[in-house]
Amino acid sequence: MSAILPDLQASLLCEDVRAEISGQQTLVGVITAIPAPVMPVAFFKLCLWTRWCGGEGTFTQRSLILSSDDEQILAESRVEFTLNELDSHATNVHVFGGVKFEHFGVHQIEIHLDDELQLRFPLPVVRVNQPGHSAQ
Repeated sequence: MSAILPDLQASLLCEDVRAEISGQQTLVGVITAIPAPVMPVAFFKLCLWTRWCGGEGTFTQRSLILSSDDEQILAESRVEFTLNELDSHATNVHVFGGVKFEHFGVHQIEIHLDDELQLRFPLPVVRVNQPGHSAQ
């Protein structure tokens, strides 16, 4: 039996994913951009939450955070998962530790399934002024 590729139903970058006693997950600090007054800016932990559905088989998800020039991989994680039937789903959480952004600009998040790019979305790292300081 050959694998049926799943659909990527959702993906979010956040500060943490907590497992509740009920079995549900709570996403903490959903990130759409990273505001910073100076560079570099570092994170102890970033999490990429993904949900796959509509497939069947065993797959490998590879997730990347790329620099603003697409030249450097800032963080990378892999996870293997199995969907036993078409009505099942898989929720994966990639934990990236010690991520450091060296430059302002639009970085990219990439999600690959079995080495094929499935989704690429922007992660802007933008300059903000500190309160009480003028722009330079």
